[in-house]
Amino acid sequence: MPKQPSGSSSRRPPEPSEDHAEIDDWMGRQVPDLQPIVEHLDATIRDVHPDAHFALKWKKAYYGLPDVGWMIELVAYDVSVNIVFHGGADLDPPPDQGSGSSRYVKLRSLEEAQDPQLRRWIEQAGEVKGWT
Repeated sequence: MPKQPSGSSSRRPPEPSEDHAEIDDWMGRQVPDLQPIVEHLDATIRDVHPDAHFALKWKKAYYGLPDVGWMIELVAYDVSVNIVFHGGADLDPPPDQGSGSSRYVKLRSLEEAQDPQLRRWIEQAGEVKGWT
């Protein structure tokens, strides 16, 4: 019998946190050069979407809205931060990296994180279907 492909349904979405302390702790544990990037992205997401809920799962920060699901994921590596848009294929224009419905941007500096296009994608993320 051929093996059936596994879908993303086997991964359960995170549960929203009660407060932002978990995200603050996660940001503080990142590589010092990346902390300003994750702090800026967190502040921008919360500014653009003040009613967003957030969670920490799999060492990644998630941001979502009740009507769209989890819309943004922040992943910090050793030399870069990825901002993943779970409905990124529907953004205008969609970020170049990624496949399926998700798209992402790899950031290596605070200046890249301050790009106005990134803020526009964060704004648009609240209008497209995310991960539910």
